[in-house]
Amino acid sequence: MPAVHQTQCGASIGRFSVAFVLMPKITALQPQKRNPQRVNVHLDGEYAFGLARIVAAWLKIGQELGEEKIASLRSEDTRERAYQQALLFLSYRARSETEIRQNLRKHEIPEDVIEQTLERLRENRLADDNQFARAWVENRSAFRPRSRRALSVELRQKGLSDEDAQSALAGLDEETLAYEAGLKRARRLESLEWNEFRRKLSEFLARRGFPYSVIAPVVSRIWNETRTEQHTIDNEEIS
Repeated sequence: MPAVHQTQCGASIGRFSVAFVLMPKITALQPQKRNPQRVNVHLDGEYAFGLARIVAAWLKIGQELGEEKIASLRSEDTRERAYQQALLFLSYRARSETEIRQNLRKHEIPEDVIEQTLERLRENRLADDNQFARAWVENRSAFRPRSRRALSVELRQKGLSDEDAQSALAGLDEETLAYEAGLKRARRLESLEWNEFRRKLSEFLARRGFPYSVIAPVVSRIWNETRTEQHTIDNEEIS
């Protein structure tokens, strides 16, 4: 921001001299061309700084701004910019608080403003690590099932606490997760003989974090079910 100059005027009254400080006046409030949600503030005919439209809403041309008021406006603008950035980041999918922090740091938001932003998000129920953990596990279980251990690693990578991670994982059944994951994969392996089918499906489930004690019975179950189903279809076609 260009330096804001203050002009001092002196007036003599008898033996006393009184100094007056002339504060800069707003001479223009112009929406930014690239971002209409921000406003350029001009003081005494020169560009001074930019503000979010919501922060500049109460300003008017001719209004005088002292240094304290300018500092207050710019602090409020930083808080609003941080909040809007967090909302944009959240618009793609739910995020953990750690992910939000990292994103705001990338945009050079001060640490104290980041904490204020997170508190505001919590108040509006837009940041909740416990809810995020549950939603993450539900989504994974529905579309890309994997073991409790693998899910636990993912949650910790997202910055979730042990308490939130364990709460989200409570009640998950490893064998059911492995079965759901294996059943989807088995469709690609239908043409294989047993030994190759077992090897490839076992490797796939191992990559998803499942232990051998769970993998072995699940692979056998899927093999038997898919072969029984295929046998039934073949008989129907013949008849």
